Amino acid sequence: MSVPTSRHPVSQPASRSAAAVDAGRWPQVACGPKASRIRTAIAERVVRHALERLPLRVGLGSTGETLGPGGPLMEVHEPRSFFRRIGAGGLIGFGESYMAGEWEARDLVAVLTVLADHAATIIPAPLQKLRAVWALKQPSAHRNTPEGSRDNISHHYDLSNDLFTLFLDETLSYSSALFRALPADESLLAAAQRRKIDRLLDAAQVGPGTRLLEIGTGWGELAIRAAARGAQVLTITLSEEQGELAGDRIRRAGVEGAVTVELLDYRQVKGTFDAVVSVEMIEAVGAEFWPEYFMTLDRLTAPGGRIALQAITMPHDRMLASKDTYTWIQKYIFPGGLLPSVEAVEQITGERTGLRMARRDGFGAHYAETLRLWRERFTERAQQVEALGFDETFRRMWTFYLAYSEAGFRSGYLDVQQMLLTKEGTPR
Repeated sequence: MSVPTSRHPVSQPASRSAAAVDAGRWPQVACGPKASRIRTAIAERVVRHALERLPLRVGLGSTGETLGPGGPLMEVHEPRSFFRRIGAGGLIGFGESYMAGEWEARDLVAVLTVLADHAATIIPAPLQKLRAVWALKQPSAHRNTPEGSRDNISHHYDLSNDLFTLFLDETLSYSSALFRALPADESLLAAAQRRKIDRLLDAAQVGPGTRLLEIGTGWGELAIRAAARGAQVLTITLSEEQGELAGDRIRRAGVEGAVTVELLDYRQVKGTFDAVVSVEMIEAVGAEFWPEYFMTLDRLTAPGGRIALQAITMPHDRMLASKDTYTWIQKYIFPGGLLPSVEAVEQITGERTGLRMARRDGFGAHYAETLRLWRERFTERAQQVEALGFDETFRRMWTFYLAYSEAGFRSGYLDVQQMLLTKEGTPR
């Protein structure tokens, strides 16, 4: 099991709740970060002002004090630690406070959705201009160089195949499904995942004889379905655990002669392909390397070829505001990750490549439902997760991650797009 570590200085245990946290595995959660009284006081004043205006009810400790005009209930058990963490680390501190058990919400998604709805205005505009002063910077070790990318991917995807199996459906698809109707039902999740895959393969016109490159193998479902259409597939991954299980699934499906799985960075791929498909991999590329990523796709795609991407996107202005900031998601879930905007994709491909956006379709509401189903299944199987060696702090972290992501899509702050890029020329 991979667990986060921290090089930041720590102080005394932050709260009674934190006493149960394994300080060896979770140093910044077990021991709150150092923050000056002035910084903590400013954070408390800003947060209180925000919470008093948001459609929430926020209970502060045992004093009976409540903030907010009404709405989903957020109970802060340890206000002093809560404000100190936010003063020291902003949203990282907010997430760590939840991991430490310093605050709770009966409906966590509802609380986080309210916050996502007001993400652009929670911090007053004058203070947002000081973002560069107080916001933490991304560690240089998380840069998505070929070596860094392998470490970043391993941090998340090499946790345990058994862990992912517990909450994913039988296809082991770890990306948004596409349902026929909403709300979704767990019994329909596998079919909705296959529908998503088939739509991408259709967009890329994958059929008999297609030379297909898949960037980001996952656990092999897309490669299997492409091979069943008669394609010759090269699928690449940086996750050893994913690659091993994907290879087993491909063999069991009887298509090993049509699929090659390689542990390889996208920048190291040689040759040309009629089609390229990649599902929610661009989020791990990093803004610094987006031009190289799309230039690589251009190089690998034959004239007249097609590229079908599925990508989580965020508004362009929010991407620009946050692209240099170190976030809770980057620290604990996806090191080096950053969500692109549609505008960023169009600008880079237009200026640096011969690729052009031919079509795109958004279906963010479907991702919200996909995440809900994963989160409910993860919660139901908490004992099995524990049996795999993942402690309570990890389970709280993972619950927060799934709920935080779901809230992003429910609020409309996040979207998921299927994009078709085409390359001029005569197809093979």
